[in-house]
Amino acid sequence: MNRILLIDDDIGLSDLLSQLLELEGFVLTQAYDGEQGLMMAQQQDFDLILLDVMLPKLNGFEVLRALRQRKQTPILMLTARGDEIDRVVGLEIGADDYLPKPFNDRELVARIRAILRRAQTTQQDSQANEMMQFGDLRLDPTRQETYCNEQLIILTGTEFSLLFHLIEKSGELVTKESLSENVLGKKLMPFDRSLDMHLSNLRKKLPERQDGRPRVKTLRGKGYIWIP
Repeated sequence: MNRILLIDDDIGLSDLLSQLLELEGFVLTQAYDGEQGLMMAQQQDFDLILLDVMLPKLNGFEVLRALRQRKQTPILMLTARGDEIDRVVGLEIGADDYLPKPFNDRELVARIRAILRRAQTTQQDSQANEMMQFGDLRLDPTRQETYCNEQLIILTGTEFSLLFHLIEKSGELVTKESLSENVLGKKLMPFDRSLDMHLSNLRKKLPERQDGRPRVKTLRGKGYIWIP
């Protein structure tokens, strides 16, 4: 069973989510402030972390920033409805997805399953080749690790999945709708910038090619092409 860490100072909500997620077959561990949550996330292995933004001692962004220095555990941020800046900042720091409060129980479970399925699908799609070489990039889908000229590039699970799907369709147009459904596990909605933020983060982390060619070409309003 998948292990989930919930970091939220709302004890009532945490208890309700605990009951919901355990009924859905997940094993849930709870933390009620940022310091406790960060310590548990660093000392134990979880398949997913649900992280509230507004937390005592350390806020959600501080927890996320500290955790990303050591681990790439998938993180779903819980934000206040309408706080667009919180969502943008969270994605820039390395959150895999966000869900505004109050949220529907079914939507929460669907987002969780989509994030967990993402890593499993990437591994299954590449089970014939443990290590995959694409020019100067080498991908290890089992460990979700990426190397450029033998140097490890630290990517989140979402960034790795995005890179994998683009490279898999090298030279072809991959629509934003397709990437949103296959990588983020949700339909592309108007004004949803999460896919753009993940791609922006990925571009920043990938070193420039020696010949100066871009790795990804954007076709405005259509999608992206990985340049082979």
